[in-house]
Amino acid sequence: MNPFFKCYCRLYQTVFRLALPLLPYREPRPLETMDALPALLREQNVSRVLLVTDEALYAAGVTKPLEDILTAGSVACTVYHGVAPNPTVQQVEDAAAAYRAADAQAMIAVGGGSSMDCAKAAGARIARPNLPVQNMGGLLKIHRKTPLLIAVPTTAGSGSETTLAAVITDPAAHYKYPINDFVLIPDYTVLDYRFTVSLPPDVTAATGMDALTHAVEAYIGRSTTALTRAMAEEAVTLIVRYLRRAYDDGSDAEARTGMLRAAYCAGVAFTRSYVGYVHAVAHSLGGQYGVPHGLANAIILPHFLDRYGSSCHAALARLARVSGLTDSTGDAAAAAVMIAWIKEQNRAMGIGETIGDIQEKDIPAMADHAAKEANPLYPVPLLMDASQLSAMYYELMPKEETP
Repeated sequence: MNPFFKCYCRLYQTVFRLALPLLPYREPRPLETMDALPALLREQNVSRVLLVTDEALYAAGVTKPLEDILTAGSVACTVYHGVAPNPTVQQVEDAAAAYRAADAQAMIAVGGGSSMDCAKAAGARIARPNLPVQNMGGLLKIHRKTPLLIAVPTTAGSGSETTLAAVITDPAAHYKYPINDFVLIPDYTVLDYRFTVSLPPDVTAATGMDALTHAVEAYIGRSTTALTRAMAEEAVTLIVRYLRRAYDDGSDAEARTGMLRAAYCAGVAFTRSYVGYVHAVAHSLGGQYGVPHGLANAIILPHFLDRYGSSCHAALARLARVSGLTDSTGDAAAAAVMIAWIKEQNRAMGIGETIGDIQEKDIPAMADHAAKEANPLYPVPLLMDASQLSAMYYELMPKEETP
């Protein structure tokens, strides 16, 4: 990386870190059960809501118990169920239109990060009807209060129920717009394990490793605080304890509850301390090929931890010790245990080491997108420019077998 740009990145990140205590971060109020929602909505003088979810969850009847609870509580519920795994600009517009048509007063997002991101961006479009999604990318572009938002995660991974971020795909441009604004943080989140018991093992694995990626990237970055370190440590400890249990037995209530808490903690951590190149590369792969974000993060994470080398050893070593993976006093050795554990979890849960969609001709553009997203904002332990990031895409490509 150009030394002058490197200095600029670090200066930018330092200023941002110093400003953290002054920024209006908040946490959504957590609720343990969906049964509490009708009374909460009555308190907020809300009688009409738009429920935002995806077709698979809607068709499977996952949202039906919540719809019934709302109806019994005299809350009119309109459902928009057109969200795709990587929500698009058009889906955001459709959800916003459904909100207006229903004369809704609040939104409830049910699903993984995609449903929540779509609802957040739809709320932003309602608050800023003259600002297209394509112009919302980046930091603090909305500036206006969005409709009341209640997030109901059906996966334990994205952490979107706690964050100020939404990522929206523009299929025509093959690009993802990361939108970041404090007004996007949900007002409430429902951490009810019953929404996650039907999650298939492969989705449990990918979303769980997604939560791990959030916690690890927040922890090894250079903008941590006492709160974000504590939240990341709790998240990793819970993931080490419960992810494989949830993967092996989806009906394990304790494991499902623990993973929901882990995703929440990881979300709080990365909302304040940000993520890193793993996310930037994953976003580019999602925009170009539609690779699911959690799966991409899971595959990419160990590659970057290896690449960061000694710049992240001390932080990774602390995580390994706190989570009970090792009692080694040597940072390099403890960090190696952490990385080896991540690789082993991926292998044991059927997550690959490479991404077969990557085509060499697309790498320069994707690396450029990733570099522009990450630099100077993401406080990564080791700075990389587009040419250095390009090498990581080649590393992620499947290797040709020798005869």
